[in-house]
Amino acid sequence: MSYTKENTAVRKFDVVIVGAGGSGMRASLQLARAGLNVAVLSKVFPTRSHTVAAQGGIGASLGNMSEDNWHFHFYDTVKGGDWLGDQDVIEFMCREAPHVVYDLEHMGMPFDRNADGTIYQRPFGGHTANYGEKPVQRACAAADRTGHAMLHTLYQQNVASNTTFFVEWMALDLIRDADGDVVGVTALEMETGDVYALHAKAVMLATGGAGRIFAASTNAYINTGDGLGMAARAGIPLQDMEFWQFHPTGVAGAGVLLTEGCRGEGAILINSEGERFMERYAPTLKDLAPRDFVSRSMDQEIKEGRGCGPNKDYILLKLDHLGADTIHKRLPSVYEIGHNFANVDITKEPIPVVPTIHYQMGGIPTNIHGQVVVQAGGDDNHVVNGLYAVGECSCVSVHGANRLGTNSLLDLLVFGKAAGDHIVEFNKHTPHHKPLPADALDMTLARLNRLEEASDGEYAQTIANDIRSTMQSHAGVFRTQATMDEGVVRVAELRERVNKVGLKDHSKIFNTARVEALEVENLIEVAQATMVSAAARKECRGAHTVEDYEHPADHPTAPLGRDDVNWLKHTLWHSQTNSLSYKPVRLKPLSVETIPPKVRTF
Repeated sequence: MSYTKENTAVRKFDVVIVGAGGSGMRASLQLARAGLNVAVLSKVFPTRSHTVAAQGGIGASLGNMSEDNWHFHFYDTVKGGDWLGDQDVIEFMCREAPHVVYDLEHMGMPFDRNADGTIYQRPFGGHTANYGEKPVQRACAAADRTGHAMLHTLYQQNVASNTTFFVEWMALDLIRDADGDVVGVTALEMETGDVYALHAKAVMLATGGAGRIFAASTNAYINTGDGLGMAARAGIPLQDMEFWQFHPTGVAGAGVLLTEGCRGEGAILINSEGERFMERYAPTLKDLAPRDFVSRSMDQEIKEGRGCGPNKDYILLKLDHLGADTIHKRLPSVYEIGHNFANVDITKEPIPVVPTIHYQMGGIPTNIHGQVVVQAGGDDNHVVNGLYAVGECSCVSVHGANRLGTNSLLDLLVFGKAAGDHIVEFNKHTPHHKPLPADALDMTLARLNRLEEASDGEYAQTIANDIRSTMQSHAGVFRTQATMDEGVVRVAELRERVNKVGLKDHSKIFNTARVEALEVENLIEVAQATMVSAAARKECRGAHTVEDYEHPADHPTAPLGRDDVNWLKHTLWHSQTNSLSYKPVRLKPLSVETIPPKVRTF
């Protein structure tokens, strides 16, 4: 069987959104309510998107349980991101936060409640009052199932607004015309194996993260970086891909996430000596320091022989002192995870945890409206017409070098809505579709037919597993220049193997082997972007900790090896040339004074 233009159908929409998680559905809701014809593609049923796994809460300065305002949230986000975030978009997100949370509440989101009926808010890592003086309660929570509740709320609203969902479809490639504008996507319907060209005035990528490039990950198996792969193949650079967040509390041996809400409710980390060791590393915030800080502290304890278990290779998270009633009320999913994945009753004993890959701070570069931007004609933020990206696959750069907990769900809501609003206005001034170019299907058909013709090639999952083990070894919590340089070589070799993937099953209906082979082509783009970007950044910043630069000789006063003189800039990785370019971090906010870089202490 071969794929041809003749057996490829074309369908036309105002907007095509790739991904039905929180950001995609928040945007589609805005568009459907405005009367646009919207198609939302998803590899899984919308309520199975990875947003469903978010547990802890949505960051917003409501001030329901303690003194708070958006200025404090803004400060914590800038500092948490180690000054790599763009302060104008951070201000926008923090100011919009209360509005998007109340929007959700009015849609019927079942937040936990205080006695006076206001939304319950719990403390969270890195969130403080009065510019770092003390912890603050800012995470708007629905027990420890906040993402689950949010996703179902948005899905129900989309159904009511007649959004069209294409379930179990995989987007393959962006369609760009001679002007460089995006005019649609190609997609595979998994049920039939048929390929379509989806013609649109605007395309939005909302495909989530790519945490499956690592062996130990809290990410769902669907998180294979499809949007990033599509963008990279279409000539769009990937920004700040060296920054990957390790969540401190993944279940040891399983990788399943235990929300930061555990520590927000009062859980503590202890070593083999029973010591609450975070008091030494972060005397003010202790266990509620930002994630990169806690992950490195845990790793240090293990390296120095104070890990727990027979191999001394994990830390213990202690919750039993909270009491069974609090655990069952505020952390019911964590209780179930303890039973199912660690054989532990957390109301009676601690649970083993290790830092586990969780979130990508980098992604497809965008502006405040969700428009994808590239470098062109001396402009660092030249808009790619017709293309938007929101959520974890994007990099509007609110997270900098280390995302503050709860800002992921907030990012989805704020920029999903902002992009939706912008597309509504764009559609008013764009009455007609630009025509599809003659070569619209060429890249996709070539990829599919190469797989069809390569029956004796290597099995895709073998290469995927090698990608994961390589990234785990060469881009971990602590990195060295030598291991990163070696990782660059290893990933380049893996790319050659990806080009020779074979397909033994050539059936059309629900051929998961074909889907996996296509996913590996996305994984390798993300892995190479990560490795090349990491090896090039000669400093420590946020989640990028390189042992060689912790105390650099040429910058002996630099905070933990951070080099603001040479590296206060974003990396941009270009797939076609496997090379990097750079652009400056925007330190000027919209309406308040700049927060200048300083040492991060907690």
